[in-house]
Amino acid sequence: MKKVDLLKQLTFGIQVAEDEIGELERYFVETHQWTRMEKGQIDIVRGEKGSGKSAIYSLLLSRTGQFFDNGILLIPAENPRGGTVFKDLSTEPPTTEQEFVALWKLYILTVIAQQIRDFGISGNGADRIYDILETAGLLETKLNLRSILRAAHDYARRIIAAESLEGGLKIDPNTLLPTGVTGKIVLREPSQDLRKVGIVSIDSLFSDLDDVLESNNLSVWVLLDRLDVAFVDNHDLEANALRALMRAYSDLKNTGRLALKIFLREDIWKRIMDGGMREASHLIRYVMLEWAEPTLLNLIMKRLLMNEALVEDFGLDVNAILGSAKAQEDTFYRFFPKQVDQGPQKASTFKWLVTRCADGTKKTAPRELIHLLNVILEQEIRRLENGGEAPLDDLLFDRSVFKLALPAVSNARLNQYLYAEYPTEKPFISKLEGQKTAQTPQSLADLWGISQDEALIKARRLVDLGFFEERGAREDPTFWTPFLYRNALNLIQGRAETDDDDG
Repeated sequence: MKKVDLLKQLTFGIQVAEDEIGELERYFVETHQWTRMEKGQIDIVRGEKGSGKSAIYSLLLSRTGQFFDNGILLIPAENPRGGTVFKDLSTEPPTTEQEFVALWKLYILTVIAQQIRDFGISGNGADRIYDILETAGLLETKLNLRSILRAAHDYARRIIAAESLEGGLKIDPNTLLPTGVTGKIVLREPSQDLRKVGIVSIDSLFSDLDDVLESNNLSVWVLLDRLDVAFVDNHDLEANALRALMRAYSDLKNTGRLALKIFLREDIWKRIMDGGMREASHLIRYVMLEWAEPTLLNLIMKRLLMNEALVEDFGLDVNAILGSAKAQEDTFYRFFPKQVDQGPQKASTFKWLVTRCADGTKKTAPRELIHLLNVILEQEIRRLENGGEAPLDDLLFDRSVFKLALPAVSNARLNQYLYAEYPTEKPFISKLEGQKTAQTPQSLADLWGISQDEALIKARRLVDLGFFEERGAREDPTFWTPFLYRNALNLIQGRAETDDDDG
């Protein structure tokens, strides 16, 4: 087969996990982190954008049947795709942390009850929970996450208002319900007199739910992903919502048959921590997704070897290659050139790919790497269609197309991530266009028209976002822009000069 015809049949997959759910089972790299997640040892999955959080989430959902066979019911608390369930919270958000915690607990409780009822779980304990939730207007005939959230939001607001009245909670003698509330659910543990008329706390309902799950030999994992999308336009609301979610998680984590599985981007986690969180020291069942170079090579080879046309054309033994790190490296260099930039001090092609996709934290996320490989593939096809000579031997890619692919990845990262999610930083970042790759606090102050102290604070903010890497002594730092952002900003290699440098 002609190389150009073969290349047209190849793909490295889609860089966004939600868009390739059907293929994810074949592509996925089952790391030790995944194994721990599968065994239930991890509750909170943290990682940089594109690091694979949504891939783990999507793979969990694709294996719902396998988990259920092992007695675990997986329940997504967010739509896997499309509009986020939590969008409506932005228009009229809870006004206190207590109200937000109540909302999360009511929402999670109701979503679980809705699902186990749909599975046909019944009996005195289960039916009592269903009845209490129905009376409160929370449980519906058909699962609708947005509707459940709206009802939980409304109930949380009303019960907070009822319990904050002077003298505490009041009971309507006619309905035997808390005044101003349509249900029997309250936040605090009710007195004995209130319990006699059927008033229950949210936490006691979770305890009852745990007993129901125990009697049915069933566990429940509630999956919360796409939290970065839910509150993208309001970082203060996002921080309040997620701090409350972590508090709810802390309250529920000792419930034997119930677990929350929360997928959270690392920059958002840091933003939450900046505001302080009392429960942080107790959040120990987490994993930070990081990709070592051998794992990234495995990811590339898995995706390359999923192309049947390549495997058949070259007679490749997929299992043998994937079973050996040495075979993976040999196969990689069978199809890729040894170096992009030639010379004894120049990096190998694989190292070149990894460093060009790394941000200021020196971490390379699969999303950018997959994007770069697909653009390299497109560039090589275009080169051959324009009459370029095919690479020698079994090589599939000419060295010249690698650098041509960088701008597309760089622009996507800058515009679709930094500018889209941190628009307040755009005026500062955009002023770097055409400037040197290494900046000092003084050069940034000159460029931005602010004081050196203000420039240092802003630069370190951009370090937190992975745009800059801080180098040198803390009292005399240099801020270095990684390769990932250089093409998008047309940066020039070298250190910026300042008025001081000029004497």
